[in-house]
This record gives sequence, structure tokens and C-alpha cells, in this order.
Amino acid sequence: MVFFYVSQYQKRKAQRVFIGTYRFNKAIKTKVHQRYPHLTDENLSLVIDGLKEYFFLCHEGNKRMVAMPSQVVDVAWHEFILFTREYKGFCDKAFDRFLHHTPTEAMVTPTMALDGIKRAWRLSCAREGINSANPSKLPLLFDIDSRLNIDDGFKYSLDCQKSNSNTYCASHIGCSSGCGGGMGCSGDGGGCGGGGD
Repeated sequence: MVFFYVSQYQKRKAQRVFIGTYRFNKAIKTKVHQRYPHLTDENLSLVIDGLKEYFFLCHEGNKRMVAMPSQVVDVAWHEFILFTREYKGFCDKAFDRFLHHTPTEAMVTPTMALDGIKRAWRLSCAREGINSANPSKLPLLFDIDSRLNIDDGFKYSLDCQKSNSNTYCASHIGCSSGCGGGMGCSGDGGGCGGGGD
């Protein structure tokens, strides 16, 4: 029994190392740049960092659906998926399974997307040492679209009083039904999701 847990721990650790050191196909950056020509090389590297971060969240999510909080990172994920053999090989090594890309509209239940964005928020905050209930800053995946001026991106704000119809109140994402003001917990804010077999 102890051997099983030790081997599982070592395997998950090796998977995290694999995700962290994985070198994505350079064509992904090129395709993202074609979609968003204002992005610099440094910006495109940040998008790839965001893609790795999303895959870390999916790994930590233990097969539960994790919503994608960023439009620009979602575009990079779409481009990666098009390298089908490479993507399958990555998924096999990183997750021991194929990580499906599920559009919000195709999710099994109406609450699946909301649960997925809450999970993404909690995991992102935990990874970056941010208090998810009282955040002092936005985690990378919730900030990157605003930071990179992605016109069709998902915009999040810590100040729920200043949130408008184009932004989501980030500090309310991880709440339960007791939130007040702004969009509260009713807003999805995420695009597609991975996991949830």
C-alpha cells in the first residue's frame, strides 16, 4: 500500500517536471501572432507560459474540469491540439489520458462551466500564493488578456465596484451564494475547459 502511494507521488512529480520543461512547437507562437499581430516576442512567450500554467492547473485538478480563463491562451491551446500526435503524446505523459477541449456550450450541466472557472481560480491562486477569497492581485491566467490588450479576451477586475459589462469580478469567482454586488458568482468568465472525463 505504501509503495503504491510513493510510486503515485513520484509519477505525479515527474509529470509536473515534464509540463514545466516541455518545449512547445514554435508554430504555436506564430499562429497566435497571426491572430494577435500586436503581440511582441516577449508577449508570445508569456502566452506559452500561460499555456503551461493552464496545464499545471489541469494536472492539479485531478481529472475534474478546469475552465480556461484566458482567450489568448485558449488560442494557443487550440493551435497545440492541431499537432495531433504531439498533443496526444504530451497528454499521455502529463496526464495519463487525453485532455479534451470542451466548449462551454457542450458541457454536460449548466453549472459545469461555473464550477470549472471556480476551480481554475482556486488552483491559480494557490499556485501563485494569492488569497483566493481576498486577492491582492490577479493570477496570470486571469490577468493575461488584459495585460496583453486582447480585444476579444476575458477581462477580470479585483475592484467589483468598478467592474462593468466587459469585465468579470474576480474576487467573487471563488465565492458561494453569499456574494453581493457586481456580477457575483453568476458570471462564467471562462471559455473552454479541459478534463471532466
